[in-house]
Parts: sequence; structure tokens; C-alpha cells
Amino acid sequence: MVVMLLSWMNISQSKRASNNAILRSLILIMKLIPLHIFPGKTHFDFIGTRWFGFGISIAFSLISFFVLATHGLNWGIDFTGGVLMELRTEAPADLGKMRDALEGKGFGEVSLQNFGDPRDVMIRIQVAKEGEQGTLVEKVKTQLAGAVPGKIDYRNIESVGSTVSGELKHSGIYATVGSCLAIMAYVWFRFEWQFSLGTIFALIHDTIMVVGFYALTRYEFGLTAVAAVLTIIGYSMNDSVVIYDRIRENMRRYKKMPFSELLNQSMNETLGRTVLTSSTTLLAALALALFGGDVIKGFSWSLVFGIVVGTYSSIYISAPTLIYLKIRQEQQK
Repeated sequence: MVVMLLSWMNISQSKRASNNAILRSLILIMKLIPLHIFPGKTHFDFIGTRWFGFGISIAFSLISFFVLATHGLNWGIDFTGGVLMELRTEAPADLGKMRDALEGKGFGEVSLQNFGDPRDVMIRIQVAKEGEQGTLVEKVKTQLAGAVPGKIDYRNIESVGSTVSGELKHSGIYATVGSCLAIMAYVWFRFEWQFSLGTIFALIHDTIMVVGFYALTRYEFGLTAVAAVLTIIGYSMNDSVVIYDRIRENMRRYKKMPFSELLNQSMNETLGRTVLTSSTTLLAALALALFGGDVIKGFSWSLVFGIVVGTYSSIYISAPTLIYLKIRQEQQK
């Protein structure tokens, strides 16, 4: 037993020594060949080009409003009420034949689409009256049985009533507005009221952009879309708070520095952190969008778009608006 213990101690010491040697070698390599993904010091004139950023924001906001006014949102079953059926056929599905079997049979608005495999079909049917979901599902199964050869495997059937969908829509609006107000209050208590206004401008900007993205791409706007909007709002607020914290620190350190120069310096000092954080988060969201499947495609691509927009708004919306809120004059008073 003693011999086994001594041999184990020797092996552990040898492994520890080898691990320490590897660690020292890695540290030496990092010192000799430093890896700088982003330059340590940058001098971008963000404030000088703020009107260019404002112009881009105004242009995309107008496009979002135009698409919303002309096409509207592709409301999901969560907000409209109806039946969602996911099925698989034995052979590749003929959507045209299935659509002919369902249209004109009193089902109302019917939407069919493939997702993933050519045999997988998603059917969305809007229900006008409460309590018709069960009868409608049986009618759909009967019609498809006569039109589609072979066995049909119904993998998922969801139904939402009109009353529940109305409640979900109001809950989604309340959640979005309540989150924005809570974030505004948090920034107000942590910084000054000017910072909270800059934050809310950025959050409104991001929300308009993401909703316009859903209207333009025709992705289904349901509860997952609300979750995407709230996620992007939180991400954008996190970036803005980091920049605001450096701005407040520099305001105490450089009391005579021109405010526009102070803002530029603060944003350049946090730019490396902003870019690296956004890049890693963007890679994760992009992997989810490319390999996550069709079911979460709208959610994933909206996250990719929202991360880019949130990073942009924290630099060109939330920080430059402080110039017009005269925070430096109040500090000097």
C-alpha cells in the first residue's frame, strides 16, 4: 500500500511538473508573439460622423414604417388564433395538391410550407370562432387522407383560441413596454436622467429595426419574436451601459476636455470590448441561424440582425444624443 501511494505521488508530481512546463511555454509564446485581435488604441471620430449615422437610422426607420404600412406583420398563430399542424408524408409532399384539397372547404385562410425535409409540411389555419379547433383538425385529416397517397404522420398539433391569442398579444406589448421603462429607470438611478433618455432612444430605434426586419422577411411574428425583441433590447442596453460608465468616469477625470472629444475618447476606449463581445455573440447566433433548423430560423436571424443593430445604436444613437441633452453644462453648474 505504501509503495502504491509513493508511486502515485511521484506520477502526480511528474504530471504537475509537465503541466507547469507547458504553461510556462505558452506564456513565453504569448509574450513573444502577442495576439491583438483589435488595436489597443483607436481614434475614430464617431461624433464627427454622427450625422451620417443619424441618416442611416432615419432611412432604415422609414423603410421599416413603409413595409409595416404596406405589408404588415406575418402574425403567428399565438397572436391570431387558429391551428398549427406539423406532419410528415411518405413521399415528398405536393403542396399544390394539398392546398387544393383544403382551400374552398370552409377552412378560412390556409398556409402550407415545407420545413427541413421535403416530406415535412407545416399547415397554419386561421380559426374565426372559438371552440372550432377540434372539429377543424378532424376535417383537415379527412381531406388530406383522400388527397395525399400513403400514410400521414401528424407530429405536432397546436391550437390557440381567439381569446387566448388576444391576451397573448396584449401581454407581449406590455412585456416590451415594461422592459423599456424598467431599463430607463435603472439607467436613470445609476447615472443621470440624460443617460436614461439616450438609452430609451436607442431601445426604440432597435425595436423599430427588428420589427421592420420581421415585416420585410415575412418571418412569423409570434411569442418567439417578442422573446427576440426583448433579448436584443437587453443586449443593446448592456453595450450602452458599458460606454456610459466610461463616459461618466472620463467626465470626472477630464473636467475641461470638450465634451465631443470626451465622448470620442470614451467610445474608442471601449471599442475593443464592444467589437469582441459582439463578434463572439454574433458567431453563436449565426451558428444557430445556419444549423438550428427552419423552426427557429426567424428567431435566429432576428438575433443576428439585432446584435448588429444593437452594437450600432450603442455607438451612434445612445452616446451622441448626450451632446444635445447638455449634461456637461449641468455638471459644471
